[in-house]
Amino acid sequence: MKKGRKNSIADVAGITVGHHTIKNEQFQTGVTAIFPHQGELFKEKLAAAVYVANGFGKSVGLLQVAELGMLETPILLTNTFAVGTAMNALFRYSINRNKEIGDSAGTVNPLVFECNDGEINDIRGMPITEKDVEIAMQSAQSNFEEGAVGAGTGMRCYQLKGGIGSASRILTFNGKEYTLGCLVLTNYGQLRDLKLAGYPIGADLVEYYQEKDTKEKGSVITILATDIPLNSRQLKRISKRATVGITRTGAFIGSDSGEITLAFSTQQKFQQYSAEFSSRQILNEEYIDGLFRAVADMVDEAVLHSLVKSKATKTRNGKAIYNLEQSIEILQKMQPNKKYQEILEYLQKFSASEY
Repeated sequence: MKKGRKNSIADVAGITVGHHTIKNEQFQTGVTAIFPHQGELFKEKLAAAVYVANGFGKSVGLLQVAELGMLETPILLTNTFAVGTAMNALFRYSINRNKEIGDSAGTVNPLVFECNDGEINDIRGMPITEKDVEIAMQSAQSNFEEGAVGAGTGMRCYQLKGGIGSASRILTFNGKEYTLGCLVLTNYGQLRDLKLAGYPIGADLVEYYQEKDTKEKGSVITILATDIPLNSRQLKRISKRATVGITRTGAFIGSDSGEITLAFSTQQKFQQYSAEFSSRQILNEEYIDGLFRAVADMVDEAVLHSLVKSKATKTRNGKAIYNLEQSIEILQKMQPNKKYQEILEYLQKFSASEY
């Protein structure tokens, strides 16, 4: 399907993304911040929805989004043990900009999503501070890095190196182009299940690396954004289709894996103080299949971006964590194979920066 100019979530006008990475001998972790628009979110809330395919996760703020169908803060991604710190940072960010929060108005609902990076990162050391969160938020821009950065620094995907991936698709309604974008934080999947271009490459890599089979206990967070006017119910419908893209490379969403999707529309704003009734335009659902197809297509690509753009590293115990593309190149050198070459050519479409 047609891609946006940057092929990232930032192709949706107004969205920016920032990272802060902590990487040293002890820690490989970080924070990623997503701003859904450049106004004041507490005063201009957006229509939103959450879909939990498997709830093995510690994200915060989902309950209120599910109930009210709106988001009112930036979105933060980080590791599991930094959720509380990130939540407090969002509280401070919001109350510093809105004196009425917790006073003349209600409180505020921070959105923080997490994956467990404890295999690569010393997660028990809990190095992330509120200042680190602030740095990630302050660095947000429309051009941003993918791979092992920010929240993706210590993540694994299919037992290889994973992290942050993004993509976008363009759809046309009534002769006007609209944008659908996504960002994923990948920390899921077993190597033996990995399939690329229809070939079970994971089985070959398991044999080469002599990788032991492990229980599926990762997570993947998906953020969907669009400038198509959709209500909360429609956003939940498209968020369910993120699982199709997540599993196209072979994963099956295991019991101990947290698969959570947040979707929002930048064209459905709700003023904090507004009239009792409002009239809103939304997409006719006779045409929603195009969005379903686009979500599956771009989430699949974003997962591949997270794999090919993440550099190899080591676990905190010194075990090598390999990059996908480099791993297949090794197989090709050891045993030249037409299929390996086809897969490498396939991956090259996703490894280059789009902007």
